[in-house]
Amino acid sequence: MIDVIVVGAGPTGMMLAAELRLHGVHVVVLEKLTEPTPETRGRGMHARSVELMDQRGLLDRCLAVSEKFQIGGFFAGVHKAWPERLDTAHPYGLTMPQPATERLLTEHALELGAELRRGCEVVGVSQDEDGVTVELADGARLSARYLVGCDGGRSAVRKLVGIGFPGEPATVETLLGNMELTADPETVAAVVAEVRKTQLRFGTIDEGNGVHRVIVPAAGVSEDRTAPTTFEEFKQQLRAVAGTDFGVHSPRWLSRFTDATRQADRYRAGRVLLAGDAAHIHPPVGGQGLNLGIQDAFNLGWKLAATVNGWAPEGLLDSYHAERHPVGARVLGNTRAQMTLLGTEPGAVALRELFSKLMDFEEVNRYITGMITAVDVRYDLGEGHDLLGRRLRDVQLKQGRLYGLMHGGRGLLLDQTGRLSVAGWEDRVDHVVDVSEEVDVPAVLLRPDGHVVWVGEDQGELAGRFAKWFGAAAS
Repeated sequence: MIDVIVVGAGPTGMMLAAELRLHGVHVVVLEKLTEPTPETRGRGMHARSVELMDQRGLLDRCLAVSEKFQIGGFFAGVHKAWPERLDTAHPYGLTMPQPATERLLTEHALELGAELRRGCEVVGVSQDEDGVTVELADGARLSARYLVGCDGGRSAVRKLVGIGFPGEPATVETLLGNMELTADPETVAAVVAEVRKTQLRFGTIDEGNGVHRVIVPAAGVSEDRTAPTTFEEFKQQLRAVAGTDFGVHSPRWLSRFTDATRQADRYRAGRVLLAGDAAHIHPPVGGQGLNLGIQDAFNLGWKLAATVNGWAPEGLLDSYHAERHPVGARVLGNTRAQMTLLGTEPGAVALRELFSKLMDFEEVNRYITGMITAVDVRYDLGEGHDLLGRRLRDVQLKQGRLYGLMHGGRGLLLDQTGRLSVAGWEDRVDHVVDVSEEVDVPAVLLRPDGHVVWVGEDQGELAGRFAKWFGAAAS
C-alpha cells in the first residue's frame, strides 16, 4: 500500500512530497493536468519561504532562476523601505514566476524518490480505520494510509470528504493574464501611472520576452466561476478602465480572481488532510498565497511522516490544524483589510493615505513586513522563553551556518554547553555542539521545520521535550 497520496502537483503538493520523502515515506502525487500550467499567478517568495528553501538546500537553485527584491510593508500597494531589525538572515524576497517554483520543487521531490502521475483526476474518496481509497476518472482505484488534498481552491478532495469551507463571498472581481502589447513602453507607463492614481487593481508588469502580465478590474462578479475568461472581455475592460487596450494580442493565458475569503473549518478529517489553497482562499494582495501553501506543507510534512513511520507522539498530527489554521485565518484577515484599502471610494482612499503615513513609523513597517513575509509566525506552545514557538533564523556558528545543517529535515539540538545528549533520539534528532554569538541561550531544540520547542540546559527537561515532539526514546 502507498503511504501517502498527495492530490495536486503545484508548489504545495510538491513541497509536501519532498518533505515526506526526506523521511522515506512512499508518496504518490496525483495531478489532473497532463502538463504543468503556464499560469504565473504566484510571482515570488517572501523571506520565510526563502528561509525554507535554504533549510532544505534549495536556495542556490532558487537564486539561479529569480531576482531578489526588498520592499517593506508590501501591503495594499503601500511600499516602504525594508525595515531595520527584521528577525531574519534573509532580508529579501525572490521574484520567481510560479512555473519556475513549481518546476524546481518538482525536480527536488522527484530526485528524492516521489512518484508523480499526471492526467489523474480524483472523483471519489472513501476511508476507514486502516486507510483511504481514491477513485480516478478512468475508473482506477488507489489505496494509501493517508491522503492530502493540495488541489486548489476548488479542491475535489475537500468536497468529496465533506469538509466545510465557510467564509465571505466575492464582492469584486479582477482579470489577470499574460499577453503581448503593441503600444510603446512610454505610452503604457504613462497610462498605467494615470489610472493607478485612482484604481490600484490595474497595472502591467514586463515578464520578459515581449510578454506582459496585465491586471484590470472586471465589469462585475461573474455568476459562473468556472466560466473561462475571454480575450474580448479582457480588451473591453482595458478600454473601459484605461481608455485603451494597449493593442494587446497573443494571450498566453487568461484568468480571474475575486476578493472571496474562505477557510476549511478543519484541516484534517480522519486520514484525509488539506493544505494550500484547498484549505484557504483569499485575494492575492500581498503575494501571500503560494507562500502560505508551501509553509503549510513544511509544517505538515514531518508530522505526517512521523505518523506513517510510527514514532509520532500523541496529538502530533492534530497539531497541524492547531498551528496552521490560525496562521491561515490571519492571512485571510489581512487580505480583507488590503482589499478595503484598495477601494476607490473616498473613505477607502483616505484610509489608505493614513495607513501609508503610519507605515513611515519603523515599528509599524516592521510589524506589517513581518506579517506579510511570515517571519513573525509564532505557534502557541505555552508559556516559556520568548523564542518558544518561533522559528530560529539562520545563525552563524563557528563551524558554519545553522540552516546548512538542516537539509535532512530532522530535529536539531543546538547545544552551546557541550553537556547535553540526544541519546535515545539519535535517529530523529541531530546533536550540534557549537556556539553562536547570535544565540544568547545555553541550548535550543528545533523541530524539523525550524521552530523552537525548548530552551534551556537541563537534561531532564530536554528529555521531556524530546518525548513530546519526537515520541518515545528508542530502546
